[in-house]
This record gives sequence, C-alpha cells and structure tokens, in this order.
Amino acid sequence: METRKTALSILIPVYNTVCIDFVRQLQQMAEQTEIDYEIIVADDASPNQQSVEENRLIDQIPHCRFIIKEVNTGSAATRNFLASQSHYPWLLFLDCDMQLPDEQFLSRYLAPLPSPVVNGGLRICHDSRLDANLRYRYEKAEEPNHDAAHRQQRPYHSFRSTNFLIERQVMLSVPFDERFHHSGYEDVLFGKQLRQQNVGIAHIDNPVLMTDFEDNAAYVEKIERSLRTLHQFRDELRGYSRLLTLAEGIHLAIIRRLLVLLHRLLGPSMRRNLCGCHPNLTVFKLYRLGYLLTLNNKH
Repeated sequence: METRKTALSILIPVYNTVCIDFVRQLQQMAEQTEIDYEIIVADDASPNQQSVEENRLIDQIPHCRFIIKEVNTGSAATRNFLASQSHYPWLLFLDCDMQLPDEQFLSRYLAPLPSPVVNGGLRICHDSRLDANLRYRYEKAEEPNHDAAHRQQRPYHSFRSTNFLIERQVMLSVPFDERFHHSGYEDVLFGKQLRQQNVGIAHIDNPVLMTDFEDNAAYVEKIERSLRTLHQFRDELRGYSRLLTLAEGIHLAIIRRLLVLLHRLLGPSMRRNLCGCHPNLTVFKLYRLGYLLTLNNKH
C-alpha cells in the first residue's frame, strides 16, 4: 500500500490571467496539511503586462515562486518546464483559471492512492445567467459523463490536464509532447503515451470548479484551432478522439463529400448561430464534424 505523500510541488501554468488569489488559497490549504510543499507559477510570456505585474506578488507568498518565460512555447512545454523546476517527488498540476471546491481538496490528493497518476476531474458551476454561453452549455451537458466512475471505464482516453497528480519521475520520463504549441489534445496524447509506457492512471472525484467561460466567438475560434491540431496529429490521436473516430468512420466517399459540401454552404450561418446569443449544441456538434471533415478533405 502506498504511503501518504509527504512533499508536494503544486505547478500552475498561466497565460494572461491573474491567479494570485488562487495561489494564496492553495498556500493556506497547504499550510494546514503540514507537509513540505512549494507552489510554482510559470507565465508563458503573456502579452498582458498588467496580469504579469499583479502575479509578481506571488513571489512574496511563503513557499511560492513566480517565473516569467521570455518566449511563448505553449501549455505542453510550460508543464514540462514546471516539472523541471520542481523539487518534490509528487507534482500537482492545476489550471490557473479554476476554483477549489472546498478546504479538503489537497487532503484528498495526499491520501494513499493506488496509482502514479491521479486525475481529479472537473465540475462546472451552476449559473443560469450563463445559459447563452456556448462553452458553459457544452461543458454542463457533458459533465455527467466525466465523473470518476465514467472516466475510469476508459482511464487513458479520459485523461484531462486541468487537474492531476503525478509522480515527478514519471512526468520527467513521459513528458508532454512539445509539438503541441496550442492547448487542445496534448493531454489526449499524454494519456496515450502513459498507456504505452504501462503507467497506471486512477480517476477520483476531486474536481476543481470551472466558473470562467470565454465568450462565444472566442470559444469557437479556440475549437477551430483545436480541430486543426486534431487534424495535424490525427495519426497519433487515432482511437483516442471520439470526433476523429466518427469522422473517419464515414467510409462512403459520397457521404463525406456531401457533408463537406453542406459545411461549406451552411458553415457560415452555423458559425453565426454559435457566436450569437442562442447557440445550439446540435449545431455545435455538426459544425465540429463538418469542420474536421473539411480539413481531412483538403489532404
């Protein structure tokens, strides 16, 4: 049986986001656990200098360090950089724009756990004022499929980098693929690589809380960027993306051509719906499929 963690590095990549309150909350929580700990925040060359200046105060918090990278390299490389800067045998990676659910969040990770990688999950806030927000609607609709029981059914396919604990030696030997310069699917490939290296993953219900959602136009642009990444790395991601499996499962060329044609004809109006005040999730799913098929059709 694994012993309790006695030393922990909490690692937070940040970009154009002020996260000092988040760091303070984590630091106070870590103090209550009576373990050795450090909190390292790495800024990935944010152009928003106001957020950088506010985050400099992190250096004044005990056991905390704020590092500013001179060149933007993307979230995958930043996570690898954070691991290289850490000192303790266990690493907890957290996205900077999340909230902690309660005061026991760290304690649940510090308990004996049966795996060198532990995925805590994500919970979506409930706020009816966000009903017109596309990302909120999509994440909320998908939330029931992402509890620990569902994730554990396909542990390597369900890995998400928002909130996870990992042994430092594992992270250094199986780093994130730094060809992924934009966020999107680098964690999917990481899950596949862990499986190839026979590294165990355990999924538990210890979620962080998502309360911040970009506007619809920004989210659609982000999705389009991630779909281009999915297309670029389709050979490596095959079998690990439901959308890619769906797209490649359409074997009849005439159906593929028809869907591509429909996307070219209807895509602009679908995109307007998604960026507007009444985004439709069915339209969202069809738009993603059509966008990916159109990319595939170009090659």
